[in-house]
Amino acid sequence: MCLLLGASGAGKTLLLKRLQKLCQMGAQEDLGEAPVTLPTVGTNLTDLTLRKRKITVRELGGCMGPIWPKYYSDCRSVIFVVDSVNTVQISSSCVQLLSVLSAEPLQSAAVLVLFNKRDLPCTMSLVELKALFRMDDIIRSAPQSISTLETSARSGQGLQELLSWLFSHRSHDTG
Repeated sequence: MCLLLGASGAGKTLLLKRLQKLCQMGAQEDLGEAPVTLPTVGTNLTDLTLRKRKITVRELGGCMGPIWPKYYSDCRSVIFVVDSVNTVQISSSCVQLLSVLSAEPLQSAAVLVLFNKRDLPCTMSLVELKALFRMDDIIRSAPQSISTLETSARSGQGLQELLSWLFSHRSHDTG
């Protein structure tokens, strides 16, 4: 199982819907208009299937941060979504990420830090975001395999790369 985590409003629900659509289409095509989403209160459990390979993704609402650890035991990979436009939220997202990385059940999980909303104006550059998060230090000191990726769930930027990462780090789900 893969956990999809991040602060409220980071774009997790839209990201999951877009990944579902990409898997259903089977090839990179125009994703069309982004669907309307509401903040997740609770969890969304979604199976993504690509070329007869399946992975289960559990999205946990950002407001559920205090109870995220209850879901760590069955987790093989983590996608941590950061809103790269919301400068007010950056420091709290960094604290959340460090908390996730320090959790004992996640010590062997593969982790992908997604800098989302790259299509919007006034977004911080990837260099700025990595510097604020001190990503080089985090990657060097964490026991997990950590990758970073820029995405835009709205435009589809980076979603094929995200699917590739997801399926290369999947647990032994069916397929």
